[in-house]
Amino acid sequence: MPRVKLDPIDRHILAELQADGRMTNVDLSKRVGISAPPCLRRVRALEESGLIEGYHARMNSRALGFEVTVFAMVGLDKQSGADLADFESRVASWPLVRECHMLNGEIDFILKCVAPDLPTFQDFLTNDLTASPNIASVKTSLVIRAGKTEPGVPFEVLDDRWSSDR
Repeated sequence: MPRVKLDPIDRHILAELQADGRMTNVDLSKRVGISAPPCLRRVRALEESGLIEGYHARMNSRALGFEVTVFAMVGLDKQSGADLADFESRVASWPLVRECHMLNGEIDFILKCVAPDLPTFQDFLTNDLTASPNIASVKTSLVIRAGKTEPGVPFEVLDDRWSSDR
């Protein structure tokens, strides 16, 4: 996706919505310093451009009964485009897999999985993941605790760059 030129108000809107996607348009417009109608037009344009992909509630997985989080590092036997697409298609059908990232290096994919308990994850590991075609290796790491889970992007890192684009 090509880099979109954003003005300071658009950047402020994105940062505010990333911090709190539940706020009303009126509250958002007050925070960014414009009236509600143009604020709503800008939000809709940011959505249509694909910069805002959706709105989500962040869940407390452990409080909901998902006690186990595991990262699975997967190596494939073959990495042709069709093989990669086939693997990603299978991953999309596995509910325990919450994230899938293709990597450069020794590991082809890393999967973030959540499960209510270790036996449920083990069942997935043995009956789904390792039993799938084209799997060369799977290494897993059980998460003990998360030191940081920050969604989105760090807008403050780009503030200087955006300021110099004027």
